[in-house]
Amino acid sequence: MTTTSSAHTPSGSPQESPWPISGAARRAFAANAAIAWLGVVLTVILSGVGAYTFQEVEPGLYGEHPDGLAGVVSRLGDTASYFTIWSNVVVAVTMTLLARQPLRATPLLRVLRLDSILMITITAIVYAVLLAPSTEVVGWSRLTDPILHQITPAVTVIVWVVFGPRGWINRRTLLPALIVPIVWVAWILLRGSVIDAYPYDFVNISVYGVGPVAATMAGILAFGLVVMAIYWGVDVALRRWLGQRAGATQFS
Repeated sequence: MTTTSSAHTPSGSPQESPWPISGAARRAFAANAAIAWLGVVLTVILSGVGAYTFQEVEPGLYGEHPDGLAGVVSRLGDTASYFTIWSNVVVAVTMTLLARQPLRATPLLRVLRLDSILMITITAIVYAVLLAPSTEVVGWSRLTDPILHQITPAVTVIVWVVFGPRGWINRRTLLPALIVPIVWVAWILLRGSVIDAYPYDFVNISVYGVGPVAATMAGILAFGLVVMAIYWGVDVALRRWLGQRAGATQFS
């Protein structure tokens, strides 16, 4: 577990002052980042070269592309618009930053850390509940899907539970952590209005209309708040447990 004193230092505020992380934590952060980057990079490369097996899709969903080089831009555009990719990129960037030494607990990094566990958790849950039951995994997807939807989420949550950093979830980070998901929603709806295609069935405005899709997205964002509240509670419980073990130790 990573800890730090709350005392002021000449280099900045208590939140932004540099502090060391343990070697084990740094290795865990780096491994988490490497796994997330692996999933993202493999997906982008395989999508760019058109290696994924073509599967029939419902009207209004991503998946129809020209063959060869003519379809590179549209394939990569679709890939970059999936929430799965956004969440894995947030994890990869955040864990890369956390693996740095010394670590600066800036407000932005605190929000990104919460975003990383929030978005990757939603990715895993939505995939398991809504997408996996109706998705046939074939070809190269057998390699990348588990990394993106199962391995990275599991590793990210485990690393957070074991290494934290603790005390980074609070009232000031909850609402800002929704900014990236809201930007994603705005992006897919704006892009969808241009190309008339969407990444997931439940956001397909062409089929369900604006009202039902807006209600669905509002429900997912509300679920995101619940997920953050749960993580906040777990974080508080872990801090108390660690505080009892460490006596007077103060956590960031």
